[in-house]
Amino acid sequence: ARCQCKLTPRERRNCGYPGISAVECRKAGCCFNASVPGVPWCFAPKPKRVRKVCPNDSYIRINCGFPGITARDCERRGCCFKSHPAGVPWCFYHRIVEE
Repeated sequence: ARCQCKLTPRERRNCGYPGISAVECRKAGCCFNASVPGVPWCFAPKPKRVRKVCPNDSYIRINCGFPGITARDCERRGCCFKSHPAGVPWCFYHRIVEE
């Protein structure tokens, strides 16, 4: 993503070889910016930022518990708990989303 390439020149970590083209750099999964002399033009992107969220759609829940599990026991497992609607898991795993 473009935002992963927004680094100050001093933050850049070399990701290519001398004379690498923008096309070859990007093919390698790196960022390319030749506007600042004396720093790497082909550089490693920032790591992706992710966070865990409890899904709102009850029909995509993946069961993390067992029938009758309490909210407290569910949360001790590191899972989400919502005791409605009927017929879907009430204790379920988080989803990982990119920011």
